[in-house]
Amino acid sequence: MPVYEYTGLNSSGKTLKGIIDADSTVVARQKLRGDGIFPVDVKETVSKMKGIHSDSASFFRRVKPKDIYAFTRQLSTLLGAGVPLIASLDGLLSQSSNQILKKTIAQIKESVNQGNSLASSLSQHPKSFSNLYVNMVHSGETSGSLDIVLERLAEFGENQQALRGRFKAALAYPVFMSLIGVLVLFFLITFIVPNITKVFIEMHHALPLPTLMLIKTSNFMLSFWWVIVLILIGVIVAVKQGMKRPKFHYIWDKIKLISPVFGAINQKIALVQFGRALGSLIQSGVPLLSSMQIVRNIVNNALIAGVIDNAVEEVREGQSLADSLSRSPWFPPMAVQMISIGEQSGELEGMLSKIADNNEREVESSIMALTSMLEPIMILAMGLIVGFVVISILLPIFEMNQMIR
Repeated sequence: MPVYEYTGLNSSGKTLKGIIDADSTVVARQKLRGDGIFPVDVKETVSKMKGIHSDSASFFRRVKPKDIYAFTRQLSTLLGAGVPLIASLDGLLSQSSNQILKKTIAQIKESVNQGNSLASSLSQHPKSFSNLYVNMVHSGETSGSLDIVLERLAEFGENQQALRGRFKAALAYPVFMSLIGVLVLFFLITFIVPNITKVFIEMHHALPLPTLMLIKTSNFMLSFWWVIVLILIGVIVAVKQGMKRPKFHYIWDKIKLISPVFGAINQKIALVQFGRALGSLIQSGVPLLSSMQIVRNIVNNALIAGVIDNAVEEVREGQSLADSLSRSPWFPPMAVQMISIGEQSGELEGMLSKIADNNEREVESSIMALTSMLEPIMILAMGLIVGFVVISILLPIFEMNQMIR
């Protein structure tokens, strides 16, 4: 449903500005008149991109997670200060600069105005609000502690974003330098080397093996560079299509967990997501089994999701969560022991948060160690390739020099 931005006058002649959700401009004006506002100007907030359908436009302008969690924290603050829900949404609506988020908030407000709960209204926007988010809000509404639950949600989301941000920041420099190095080598071998080796070929002398290898590689890349590009594109497309198939997705997730260097990091990241999400849900009053069913989709790994599914069934049959998880190789003994202590002491959510904190620190340490190793490895690899190119060019020159003597 479109969202319209309006300027109008109330019965006292005071100018009012705001947002209204309606099927058309005419309906928006009728709604405003029904609320006692005389509309002066009514226009759609999300303009349609020329030649592109509005759904396609929204695809390119998705609401960023940081905007969602900023909205969550602001809503928590307003509710905690005693501002009613509708008035809080109204205030956030007028402050938001993101047009897609503004439209979403307007639709949520309209749904709440019609008598729906906030959780039910949020569930109508699954691309912006996850299952975990909706269930925690539902629990907060049921228990009468919505502001506290929203604050926990904001903290949970900000922690997740911070972890992803640190991971990306740590890998940004090595990835950037690798890309620059590959491009420089490609340019060197494809365009510079042929001009130099052309002299050797015209002399009709037997060339050393490294020089022959360099010439063959250079000729292949010069003639068939487009084949390399097509292969890379084909691999990317094949992987993306394969990820839609459960079997391929399962194999890929297994590779992520058993790979020599990144496997341990991926396992710890999954434990951070598991501990943080499950602890937040239980602390918000969501039952354990329901919480686990929600968390299985957050860990984003088919193998760990399968372990959680088995644990749900075993817990339903009366076993403890720790016993169920202890049979999995992806949950280390220390984490299982902490969960067991949490179950026995009645402080499961606290222990899950500690598991998340511990593994988050280990992930940061592992990433720092990894990036510190990647830099010298990249320099060494680049040095070996450049050294091979230099030696391949110098060897024929040395041989010719010896012949002249």
